[in-house]
Amino acid sequence: MSKLYPVYTLKNECNDCYKCIRECHIKAIRIQGGSASVMDDKCIACGHCVTICPAGAKRVRNDIDTVKTLLLAGKKVYVSLAPSWAGVYNISKEKMIAVLKKLGFAGVSETALGAQEVSIETAKLLNKKSSGLFISSACPVIDDYIRLYKPEFAKNITPIASPALTHAGLLKDMIGNDIEVVFIGPCIAKKNEADKHPDLISVSLTFDELNYWIKEEFIDIDKVETDASCHFVPEGAYEGALYPIEGGMNETIKQVGIDKNDVTFISVSSLDAFDKALTNINPQKVENKIFVEALACTGGCINGPCLSSEKSRILITSDIYKNTNYRETVPKEPRKVVPIEYIPDPIEKVEFSIEQVSKALRKISKHSQEDELNCSGCGYASCREFVNALIAGNAEPSQCVSYMRKIAVRKAAAMLRCMPSAVVIVDSNMEIVETNDSFEHMFLSEEMYEIFASRQDGLAGASIDRIVPYSELFKSALETGNDIHQEHYAVDNKLYDISIFTIEDNELVGAVISDVTKSEMDRSKIAQKAREVITKNITTVQEIASLLGEHMVETELLLNSIAEGFDSNISEGKN
Repeated sequence: MSKLYPVYTLKNECNDCYKCIRECHIKAIRIQGGSASVMDDKCIACGHCVTICPAGAKRVRNDIDTVKTLLLAGKKVYVSLAPSWAGVYNISKEKMIAVLKKLGFAGVSETALGAQEVSIETAKLLNKKSSGLFISSACPVIDDYIRLYKPEFAKNITPIASPALTHAGLLKDMIGNDIEVVFIGPCIAKKNEADKHPDLISVSLTFDELNYWIKEEFIDIDKVETDASCHFVPEGAYEGALYPIEGGMNETIKQVGIDKNDVTFISVSSLDAFDKALTNINPQKVENKIFVEALACTGGCINGPCLSSEKSRILITSDIYKNTNYRETVPKEPRKVVPIEYIPDPIEKVEFSIEQVSKALRKISKHSQEDELNCSGCGYASCREFVNALIAGNAEPSQCVSYMRKIAVRKAAAMLRCMPSAVVIVDSNMEIVETNDSFEHMFLSEEMYEIFASRQDGLAGASIDRIVPYSELFKSALETGNDIHQEHYAVDNKLYDISIFTIEDNELVGAVISDVTKSEMDRSKIAQKAREVITKNITTVQEIASLLGEHMVETELLLNSIAEGFDSNISEGKN
């Protein structure tokens, strides 16, 4: 099963700010469904997007469980500890080793040992060459950046593995090839390096992960005890500890010695600075002997994305120098060399036709050169760069701020225009900001309509009290921040339903006004008709009741007379 890429995005946390695109030197970010994701095949794992993401949506792959699996399997696991640890952790080397052993590691060694071997081999290489441009291989971000984006300089990378890989090889030679090596440092790109060279480095952890693991195990560093076994294996490092500081590698190479003193040493840190340094250079035509110590992080590894320290970088640098020991004599031959060839793997640059670009520009309402604002709100330096990403499927139209604003304005204008009710927006100065046609038709006389129709902004800027006689309602809403609803508000034989609502507290209110005069009059007429019908019905009922009453009297008299006659006949028959 393939591993998750070292840098990934928590989609639910991504807030559409496009800061990662804006800050990414190589634009290895794709927007899909409003979420920014890392394009693994283009990313070089510099980790800059992780450090600058305001929402914390960019995350680093956690490999702690992978290390735990090695430990549970009974493997002898050794730590290759990056030299920047001395500036990050305010504890002794014995205490640092004791903490790592408490986590289960068999031993701890300094990556700086590998750095020393790299410096010796690099000095040998420079002494053999008469001229040329040489770029250090110590930083995996720089190595991948050259291979993917500056392939013409791939042959200029010194064919020597990084200090971490060299150190892992040295440990396997000295302790045993069956050991597992785990690198711990401030670098995310080391995870890529470990993934590519599992035979040397099994897993790479960051200082952030180490701190999390220590807390997870409830280890109180202050209470961890040290003993005689708490020392670096197979030995302590010397000048190699300077590697995480800008210029540190150059300093160690100089200590090894350059025979003819004919090398120009240059230190460059940050991708932007490195990119500019390579501008207008033909790597095949450099007549001098130049060695470039290239690091992706500004100031060196002490500014790594996972350094996990709020400590001043000046103090970190000072502590690293303070903890560095120097040898009186540096060997001329390395104990371990891991040769490596950095093969170009250029990212294909796709060129789009003028028709494709023009069509894409029109899609985001860029119909002329004046429409191309190049505001960088989308994350790209220019509108042209953005539409190239749009065509490639790495961007979405919604990233264009000006386009989305136009869409929003058009939608709002269409809704306002089509509403049968009058709509008006008023600011804190009691001046009209926006209205719709219904408002103008409802409250402007023919004379006023002609006056304001001639103005470019129409009613915008006009005092609301000049237009409607109930401006006090707007004033009240602005002052109190409360919504106001008035039904059947009478103005000049008219009845209005008025709803005033707050848009921005004390700054902006809106109102929806409906003329209910006709409906109320219709309702009054209906009520009057109903009353007439009811009156008629009552009269009819009364007449019916009256008639029924007369008939009942006549019937009663008739029945009584019949009954009386019947009774008298019966009496006479008996006699």
